[in-house]
Amino acid sequence: MSPLIRWFHQLGSPPYFDRFAARWAPWGYGLGLLAMLAGLYGALFQVPADYQQGDSFRILYIHVPAAWMSMAVFALMAVYAAIALVWRIKLCEILAMACAPIGAGFTVVTLATGSIWGKPMWGTWWDWDPRLTTELILLFLYLGVMGLYAAIDDRRNAARAAGLLAIVGVALLPVIRWSVVWWNSLHQGQTIRMFGESSMDPSMLPPLWWMVVGTHVWFVGALLARARADNLRRETGKDWVARLAGESR
Repeated sequence: MSPLIRWFHQLGSPPYFDRFAARWAPWGYGLGLLAMLAGLYGALFQVPADYQQGDSFRILYIHVPAAWMSMAVFALMAVYAAIALVWRIKLCEILAMACAPIGAGFTVVTLATGSIWGKPMWGTWWDWDPRLTTELILLFLYLGVMGLYAAIDDRRNAARAAGLLAIVGVALLPVIRWSVVWWNSLHQGQTIRMFGESSMDPSMLPPLWWMVVGTHVWFVGALLARARADNLRRETGKDWVARLAGESR
């Protein structure tokens, strides 16, 4: 067995995963926060004001990374849920359910910053625009996954039921992505591309990429921390958890 495959097998062990998450979650939080601070500094003090929107465009540096994360986290949750349903891997159930509150948080930030940005640009805090509406539906899907997971006492059955909802809900993601193309929309079209040429001035892009990297790394830390907490709850009563509790006193 190759070392990589052996490591994946070991990671599925609850005690091994606990040690792994405890070690790396703080690094994810710390490095992610540093990258986001670098991005925010550049967005506020280094990037010039937009020639049309003035300084109000700077909220883009929070809105766009949060929007990308809101969809990326849901897709990852669906992948974990599918693996858990097919191969019955308990760790993937835990990771899938740990994704939901974090993704919901990113979706709330996306909707809030979009409303704040929309007020000076559109003259209203909210419009039933296709992009806004589909992003709101995404939030409801996240809440549905969280609610379903909390409503069923058996953790494994709860994770499977909620995971199935996540798998079905992933069909919404391409609708969100292409909504500004398929329908008439107040929301601007795609101006920033991770791969390919963006229509934004190149001088405005470095802080955005710092924010994108920061949100991704911070998410890894948050995912490990939440998954570790759920793993410990599921393993309550096991000897290794009792020893861990004794060492922390």
